[in-house]
Amino acid sequence: MNKTKDITKHNKNKYHVKNWSDYNKALVQRGSLTLWFSTDIETWWYGDGHDTYSDRAIETMLTIQAIHRLPLRATVGFVQSIFQLAGVGLSVPDYTTLSRRAEKLCVPLRVSHKEVTNLILDSTGIKVFGEGEWKVRKHGWSKRRTWKKVHIGIDSKGEVRAVAVTGHNVHDSTVVDDILSQESSQMTDFYGDGAYDTWDVYHSLLAHNVKGFHIPPQKNAKIHMHGNTKRAPYPRDENLRVIRKSTRKRWKERSGYHTRSLGETVMYRYKTTFGEHMSFRTDSRQRNEVTVKCNILNTFHFLGTPLSYLVT
Repeated sequence: MNKTKDITKHNKNKYHVKNWSDYNKALVQRGSLTLWFSTDIETWWYGDGHDTYSDRAIETMLTIQAIHRLPLRATVGFVQSIFQLAGVGLSVPDYTTLSRRAEKLCVPLRVSHKEVTNLILDSTGIKVFGEGEWKVRKHGWSKRRTWKKVHIGIDSKGEVRAVAVTGHNVHDSTVVDDILSQESSQMTDFYGDGAYDTWDVYHSLLAHNVKGFHIPPQKNAKIHMHGNTKRAPYPRDENLRVIRKSTRKRWKERSGYHTRSLGETVMYRYKTTFGEHMSFRTDSRQRNEVTVKCNILNTFHFLGTPLSYLVT
């Protein structure tokens, strides 16, 4: 006797890109090797006083290193050849100078000016050194395998607005206050997964006058302030009441929680563009390395992004 089972397939939403021609040109432009030197490069390439080279020159070298995935020595040779081909009569810092200056350099995250924005926060692990995935799957991992956690805050358009680098054992919720303090615009909404469902996170969001809280409460969550109190409703309690009246799935759909998936998309872009390894070993160098890479992602973002629409 044959038994049959009813299998219901989940139909995923389909999206089409309506600006494919412009987006395709932007993707091509990302691989362009054309380098434009400002006419005043000789006025800012060299430093004044103690440092031979300016911070801007060092950051330029680190940007070239990141976008082409080069070691420091190869970065020096690359820039030297570019200067020679372009007829630029400037010297280039050696790899030891790059490494030393990357330690004390403070690379700013360059963002566009906005009066109002929202913030989507997510994190991912990046290897400092250690075995690749195949070796770990085949033979296991060794004690030298070390990770760092990169926390990136973006807006709903995909622009990186804030960044932090911590140890792999640091909880995601502990960096929220640092991330929020990096945003100078008024934040209307915050999107994060269940890892950010802590009282400290809610207190930080309230302190920054955030109105929309898109954080799923834990499944065993309880009402913190009941309706008979004279205080204003607590945002987490309001989300929990909506979930109890309907379902968690419907709350996510109605509240726009799935906007958080844009954070995962940016993390995917980060790893496919720059790989899953850190080039530097110390904390300050790693912070500058990640910030440089996020500045590159923002540059790619402004070159062109896909505008998709739901196919019904």
